[in-house]
Amino acid sequence: MLRITELRLPLNHPEEALRPAIVARLGIRDEELRGFNVFRRGYDARKKTAIVLIYTLDCELADEAAVARRLADDPHIRPTPDTRYQFIGHAPADFYATERPRPVVIGFGPCGIFSALILAQMGLRPIVLERGKAVRERTQDTWGLWRQRQLNPESNVQFGEGGAGTFSDGKLWSQISDPRHLTRKVLTEFVKAGAPEEILYVSKPHIGTFRLVSMVEKIRAEIIELGGEIRFQQKVTDLLVETRDGERQVRGVMLESGEEIRTDHVVLALGHSARDTFQMLHGRGVQMEAKPFSVGFRIEHPQSLIDRARFGPNAGNAILGAADYKLVHHASNGRGVYSFCMCPGGTVVAATSELERVVTNGMSQYSRAERNANAGIVVGINPADYRQDPGGSGPVNPLDGMAFQRFWESRAYELGGGGYIAPASLVGDFLKRQRSSALGSVQPSYKPGVQLVHLDQPGRTVLPEYVLDAIREALPAFERQIKGFSMRDAVLTGVETRTSSPLRVNRGKDYQSLNTRGLYPAGEGAGYAGGIMSAGVDGIEVAEAVGRSMLGA
Repeated sequence: MLRITELRLPLNHPEEALRPAIVARLGIRDEELRGFNVFRRGYDARKKTAIVLIYTLDCELADEAAVARRLADDPHIRPTPDTRYQFIGHAPADFYATERPRPVVIGFGPCGIFSALILAQMGLRPIVLERGKAVRERTQDTWGLWRQRQLNPESNVQFGEGGAGTFSDGKLWSQISDPRHLTRKVLTEFVKAGAPEEILYVSKPHIGTFRLVSMVEKIRAEIIELGGEIRFQQKVTDLLVETRDGERQVRGVMLESGEEIRTDHVVLALGHSARDTFQMLHGRGVQMEAKPFSVGFRIEHPQSLIDRARFGPNAGNAILGAADYKLVHHASNGRGVYSFCMCPGGTVVAATSELERVVTNGMSQYSRAERNANAGIVVGINPADYRQDPGGSGPVNPLDGMAFQRFWESRAYELGGGGYIAPASLVGDFLKRQRSSALGSVQPSYKPGVQLVHLDQPGRTVLPEYVLDAIREALPAFERQIKGFSMRDAVLTGVETRTSSPLRVNRGKDYQSLNTRGLYPAGEGAGYAGGIMSAGVDGIEVAEAVGRSMLGA
């Protein structure tokens, strides 16, 4: 087959216009086109009155070789690459006939799910240990916080089957380099589990929380059917390490119940909020380092405002859907400010996993039909900003970032008045450094609710002053890109502190810890991913590394 890229057609073209456009592009007769598939469909909205759709298509031709030779100099016509997933090997049927430890996956978010799935598909029968509950029970606990202000520290937005990605926009795109087409493997598995087939070809696919729940259950069922084991409410409290001739080797894990599980291969797919587990690993001498992350607020606007700003007269078009945005500003104080995890037609959610702390995040359902758009507006910080020994020399303690997060999450809880109420301000009042007295036209979606506060109150700021100053400068700059972005009634809700992990568990090219053999740091929590797709891809690559070790591949 031949692949055509950058084939452009008007936004509202009839479906039957695609075939003649392909025929014209290839310079062939209609009967020479035996069939075609849409591999990707995006859009160019730079000219709001003349938005065009951009297609990537795979075409089956009567004489592909002749067309390929004739168009050899055309950079947008090439042979279709093979995007099928190739396993690195499979365990023989008698692999576990003799006593042999099985691989253990800690965590069952996107990274852990795909790590366990690939291991199971290779016949390696992984044991998955998830500290939280199964996804439907976990959903009930999460609603308990949102509706009744009751937090279960072991079952919430951060912990439980599906990971933090379950309560998000379900974004299924990434900017990672993907020469092996592993993102295609992730999308294909999601479609098998019940996701709409459109995620295979739309340029920015998403699923939404409700659909993710049933999909996660189906993937879990496949892992179990293939011989894997999923154990919920199984918190790992210690890592069993053997040192011989100066080399450290994993020999197992210990659970909170006191049970030991012997294994030589442990995949750490913890997620970025497993703070107690990171403390344990640090105490056990596992090599890790502090890393940059970002903090800020969630901002909410009417979704209709964003749609008009991005799509003009085409706002509301069903193909375009709810509009998103991506914004960046370099502030005069040297800080980078950017939009993060933008959720069209979504809600701001309570995302804490620790008692008496407030954390915000954003989520959308598949329909993206809620009234407000929301996104994180966050500022990059470095280890030097959060080290607990100001002015100290040498490396920053890897755990200092967690202490920084906890401080500001506790401050947000205090300013909100308790009960997981979040501190908030109207954008207009934030820009004037004053407290809001009442909400305006934008009603915040955060549950359990918000308390309007003075974000800049001396000695009790919601976030560090350099963060507030950078955001205050960025909002008018974003207004120049999206008319209405700094509207007075837009709402800032704090705090967004868990944009990514504040530390990295160092690993080598073999995906193993630099100083502990058999330990495979993976995914977002270990500092190697950011979002569902990149975490899933990292889980696949780590599973392959485990497979190579176990199978000698």
